[in-house]
Amino acid sequence: MSWNRVLATGLLLSVMGVSAQAQNLVYCSEGSPEGFDPALYTAGTTFDASSHPIYNRLAEFKVGTTETIPALAESWEVSDDGKTVTFKLREGVKFHSNDLFTPTRDFNADDVIFSFDRQGNEENPYHTVSGGTWEYFGGMSMPDLIDRIEKIDDYTVAFHLTRPEAPFIANMAMDFASIVSKEYADAMLEAGTPEMLNQAPIGTGPFVFQAYQKDAVIRYVRNDDYWGDNAKVQSLIFAITPDASVRYQKVQAGECHVMAYPNPADVQAMKDAEDIVVMEQEGLNVGYLAYSTQVAPFDNPKVRKALNMAIDKQAIIDVVFQGSGQIAKNPIPPTMWSYNDAIEDDNYDPEAAKAALEAEGISDLSMKIWAMPVQRPYNPNARRMAELMQEDFAKIGVDVEIVSYEWGEYLERSKAKDRDGAVLLGWTGDNGDPDNFLAVLLGCDGVEKSNRAQWCNEEFDALVQKAKVLSSQEEREELYKQAQVIFKEQAPWATIAHSVVYMTMRPEVEGYVVHPLGGHIFNQVGLSQ
Repeated sequence: MSWNRVLATGLLLSVMGVSAQAQNLVYCSEGSPEGFDPALYTAGTTFDASSHPIYNRLAEFKVGTTETIPALAESWEVSDDGKTVTFKLREGVKFHSNDLFTPTRDFNADDVIFSFDRQGNEENPYHTVSGGTWEYFGGMSMPDLIDRIEKIDDYTVAFHLTRPEAPFIANMAMDFASIVSKEYADAMLEAGTPEMLNQAPIGTGPFVFQAYQKDAVIRYVRNDDYWGDNAKVQSLIFAITPDASVRYQKVQAGECHVMAYPNPADVQAMKDAEDIVVMEQEGLNVGYLAYSTQVAPFDNPKVRKALNMAIDKQAIIDVVFQGSGQIAKNPIPPTMWSYNDAIEDDNYDPEAAKAALEAEGISDLSMKIWAMPVQRPYNPNARRMAELMQEDFAKIGVDVEIVSYEWGEYLERSKAKDRDGAVLLGWTGDNGDPDNFLAVLLGCDGVEKSNRAQWCNEEFDALVQKAKVLSSQEEREELYKQAQVIFKEQAPWATIAHSVVYMTMRPEVEGYVVHPLGGHIFNQVGLSQ
C-alpha cells in the first residue's frame, strides 16, 4: 500500500458530507505537514497533524494552559541535585496498528529510550532516516544535557543529566518528545522501509492515522483503545486549505467546522455573523526577520541595527495585522515572565538608518527577504509584510528581492549557515518558559537548526545556559532580562510583532479550547446534534 497516495475523491466526499454526519469533525488547516514524525520538524502545521492527534508524551500540557500533567508517565521524581529525573510509566497503553504492522506488546520503557536515542545517538540506525536533523533536540542542547537514559524496569525510566535543567519536565511535554514505537521501527527497518515511521505513523494518541493526500486531505479515526478519555467524534479530517478566504467560505458552507488563521480584515465581519463563533486570545508568540549573521555585511551588528531603523513597524501592524497585533521590541512576548519592558525599541528613522549604513561603508546594498508561503498567527501575510519592508529599504538605498518556497523547503533551506538573505519567521512558545525562545531560537546550539539568524554570541549564550540550571525563577528572570539587552544591542533579528490568535468555527462545535502554545487539539471537541 502506498501511504502517500489515497483515493482523494472518497476522502473529499467525506469532507463535503460533514454537515450530515455529526460524528465527523472537519478542520480547515492552513497547509500540508512536512511529515508525521514530530521529532524531525518544528512547524506548528506539522505538529497539528502529527503529535497532537497521533502521539503522546511522558508529560503533556493541560489543554488551554502551560501546566504540565502526567501522560505516558504516571509520575516523576527529580533527585535532590536535579540531575536525575525518574519517570514511572503508565501500564496497559496500546499502540495503533496499520496494514503494515500490528503490535505484539504494550508501550514500555524500550519505546521511551528509542524515541530519544535515535535523536542523539549517531550510531542509531534511525538517526539519519528521513533526513533527520532533530532540530529541537539539538537546538535545546539535549546532546550535552542527557548523559544517558536508564531502563530500571519495563515501566521505570531514569534520565541522567549532566546538569540540572529547570524546564526539563516542560521540555518533555513538547512535540519533539513524542513517543514512537520501537517495535514498529524495528519491523520497518527489517522490511527495508524505515521511512514509514514518518509516512505511516503509529502512536498511542487519541486518533489513528488513516490516509493522507498532500495539499488536499488527512483522515484519522478515533482510537477506541485510547488509555485516556476517548475522543468525542468518530473521525477527524484535515481539509488542507491554504487560502484564508476559502477556509472561511468552507466554514460558512458547513464543509468545515473549525478554521485556523482568518484574515485579520475579516475578523470583525466574522464576529458580527450570527452563525459564526470567533474565539480570541493573546498569543504567546513573536514574528521576526532573521538576518544571516554569518554572511557579510549582515555579520556587522551596526548594519543590522541600521536596517532595523528603516522598518516602519507601525505601518506593518496597521496594514498586515489590522488591529490583531502589537509592535515587538523583544524576542519574547510581553505575556511571558522575564519580559524586559525597560528595553527601548529601535526608532523608525530612515535618515539615521541611511547615515548608519554610510558610516559602515555600505552602499548599493542588495539583499533578499524570504516570505513564508503560509499564514501563521505571528505573520498573517508574509508576502505583504515583505513588500512593505522592500519599500522601506528602498528609501535608504537598499534593493530587496522577495523570494519564497514551498513551506517544507522554506524551513529546510532557511537553516543553512550561508543562507542568502533575511528570512521572515516567527515562534509560538512550546512550553511557557523563556528558555524556549532565548536558547532554542538564539543560542549557539541552535545554529543551522532552530537559530535561523545563525547567531552565536558567547555572552548571550552564557546567560541563557546559566539560567537553565537555576531552580529559582527570580534568579533566572534576571539573567533572561540581561540576555534581552544583549539581543537588542546585537540585533540578530528585526523584531516585528506579537499577535492575537483568532479561531473561527461553527456554532455546533463544543469544547474547543484556544491553546496558549498554539496547537490545535481536537480530542476534547464534540459536535452538538
